[in-house]
Amino acid sequence: MANNHSNQDSNAQMPTGKTSQAMKAQKPIAPMRQRLMMTWLVWLVFRLLGLPILISVFNPSSPDIIGGIAWQALWLLPAFVLTPSILRGRSPYALLIGSMFTLVYLGASGVVLFTRIYGSSWAEIIVYLLDFVLLLTINVWLFILLKRLPSMNNVVKQPRSR
Repeated sequence: MANNHSNQDSNAQMPTGKTSQAMKAQKPIAPMRQRLMMTWLVWLVFRLLGLPILISVFNPSSPDIIGGIAWQALWLLPAFVLTPSILRGRSPYALLIGSMFTLVYLGASGVVLFTRIYGSSWAEIIVYLLDFVLLLTINVWLFILLKRLPSMNNVVKQPRSR
């Protein structure tokens, strides 16, 4: 198999260490924080209010809305605790812990979606699918933001002054 190389390909140079570091530093953090914040707030409101109301509307057994909201509030306690650090989006440690919790939420949401596929209406499946997609989006934004934040390993500590 013959390879066709152009002059541009042969003359192209790999970026040096300084330019690749400059490229990493140029990636904006603020838009990712804003995307994460908006998606997080939409998910919290949807999970706390939208999910119980929509399931009550679409489920033929008409489950109690207030009971559903209370159950979701109990289920979301860890998310409420993590909300300030997610909204700030500055601390890699807090975001890493938040990422672990949202992965647990994502897994639980996926299991619920999978179990509802076999016995629920299409409208209920779409409600649970929306919850899953919102959590997946939150996890993607968290991973991208964690990648763009300064490294946790390269912290230079100043010696204590006595």
